[in-house]
Amino acid sequence: MNTIGSRIAENRRRIGMTQEELAAKLAVSAQAVSKWENDITCPDVMTLPKLAELLGITVDELLSGKKQPQTLVLADEERKNVDDMMLKIIVNSHEGDKVKVNLPIPLVKAGLRIGMGMPQVKGNAALESIDFGELIALIDSGVIGKLVEVESADGDIVEITVE
Repeated sequence: MNTIGSRIAENRRRIGMTQEELAAKLAVSAQAVSKWENDITCPDVMTLPKLAELLGITVDELLSGKKQPQTLVLADEERKNVDDMMLKIIVNSHEGDKVKVNLPIPLVKAGLRIGMGMPQVKGNAALESIDFGELIALIDSGVIGKLVEVESADGDIVEITVE
């Protein structure tokens, strides 16, 4: 993946999106996406943030091809207060549904203490096997970024990050 066009094509295929679907989400023509992928033209600079978001990468990654570390373990002096952090759950279903849930860490901890289940987890096989207690333990030890990425057999993609 040496060019921006090849990075667009590779990442689009990785998430299982067609050129037409990507074009519709960006309000451009499928021909424009094809031209980008074949390095005939480049996306408009105003399109780059939305394009990167749809492809699940950063603008820097899209432009340079250099991946940023997705998960970090911070030293004690670099850590934010855990009570100020958010657990972000993103579910992209194979049917095209996209669910984003942002939960404050203190709320997740309180729910786990009283044995409350996560409503977003019920009925989603890709999420049901995730031990949220262990995720909280990772967060408490200074881990930030993408904690979990699961692709189920039926094509659902689940990402859990902490910021």
